[in-house]
Amino acid sequence: MDSNKFNYPFLLTICLISAFGGLLFGYDWVVIGGAKPFYEPFFSITGNPALQGWVMSCALIGCLAGAVLSGWLSDRFGRKRLLILSAALFVAASLGTGSANSLTAFILFRMLGGIGIGLASNLSPMYIAEVTPGSIRGAFVSINQLTIVIGILAAQIINWRIAQPVPPGATPVEIMTSWNGQTGWRWMFYACAVPATLFFIFMWFVPESPRWLAKNRLAHIKVKKILTRIGGGNYAENELVSIQETLGNASQKTDFRALLNPGLSKLLMIGVVIAVFQQWCGINVIFNYAQEIFANAGYSVSDILFNIVITGSVNLVFTFVGMFTVDRLGRKALMLFGAGGLAAIYAILGSMYFFHIQGLPLLIMVVTAIACYAMSLAPVTWVVLSEIFPNRIRGAAMSVATFSLWSACFVLTYTFPLLNQLLKASGTFWLYGIICIIGFWFILKKLPETKGKSLEQIEHELTG
Repeated sequence: MDSNKFNYPFLLTICLISAFGGLLFGYDWVVIGGAKPFYEPFFSITGNPALQGWVMSCALIGCLAGAVLSGWLSDRFGRKRLLILSAALFVAASLGTGSANSLTAFILFRMLGGIGIGLASNLSPMYIAEVTPGSIRGAFVSINQLTIVIGILAAQIINWRIAQPVPPGATPVEIMTSWNGQTGWRWMFYACAVPATLFFIFMWFVPESPRWLAKNRLAHIKVKKILTRIGGGNYAENELVSIQETLGNASQKTDFRALLNPGLSKLLMIGVVIAVFQQWCGINVIFNYAQEIFANAGYSVSDILFNIVITGSVNLVFTFVGMFTVDRLGRKALMLFGAGGLAAIYAILGSMYFFHIQGLPLLIMVVTAIACYAMSLAPVTWVVLSEIFPNRIRGAAMSVATFSLWSACFVLTYTFPLLNQLLKASGTFWLYGIICIIGFWFILKKLPETKGKSLEQIEHELTG
């Protein structure tokens, strides 16, 4: 079908609204990095790497729970209702974390927000993939990554603007008794409640995924109406036939055992490996542990918060590059570029730490790593995960892949303080570089190209 006939205003509206889940995911995930220099003295955990790692990574326990539940719940109740639930969880977690007066309460509300992240990170790209035509799906699914990056940058800017200047050499006690240590870090978390409330309201006006409705034998007329609004009558007829053919005898029940079938298990393995690799490539430690990374490079706390804004800005700019090239260059080419590029950058970055090169040169290499990741592994992983699984088991397969991603993220986040202490910054980044080389080999040998194909066409080729 001629892509000029698609209803772009309608598609863009519903995709942007559903991608609010990505914005909240990005904000909630990164806000803790800016608050870290202030809540750690407040809760008296400064200088305790194990406890620092646990507090930073505890939200991932919620992410894992959300990822596990999202497959079964979204196949049973629909993509839309679960995205509404995730919005409500973000609101509660934002207010609860900001008002916490004990470390236990802080951790519990971080976990609650993690459930929202687990749901949104799975369902937002899945929903967009299920409503978007194949020829433009890569760019539209990448909108979710764009909103994640906007959320990250928003958190970084808000953290920077909220925090008052910290005197050089300030002790933990001085920070704890300051405005930053008592109040500032709370407002960093409170701010997330604003977009979360908007997400909760707007999602009520978004249609349910037509592929979910068709799978559950619901509202045939409604499915056709949604597809017609997206691409016109002929598009709706053709898509409906393709959807019904691939669904076959699929039922509403999410059967995880079906994922073990030979053809499907191969796709699941690919999905799990690239999901794990997106995390173990190591870039997220720059967002979560910017304080340690830039402190090792000789920067003060106030300079660190500004440098974090720089990294977030670069992240946003190069996400646009990824969006504009994913449907032109293809998924596989960008994934290979990301894996190979990061391996080379980490080799240089590790050497800089090893030879104690500080200041601007190191900041440039960190920014280069983020740029490489933002235009490749960050958006393309979610595009591939939303495409390669068949309609009838997409909810279950995405749930397993997302669970694997957040499991890998937990390992990455929890272990960085320990690795940094054991291997120093140089050895840690060299280790991430080795992982990137392994990831490059896997992508080259195993990842299929899905550019420009309908979900049903991809299913026929990969499982036929």
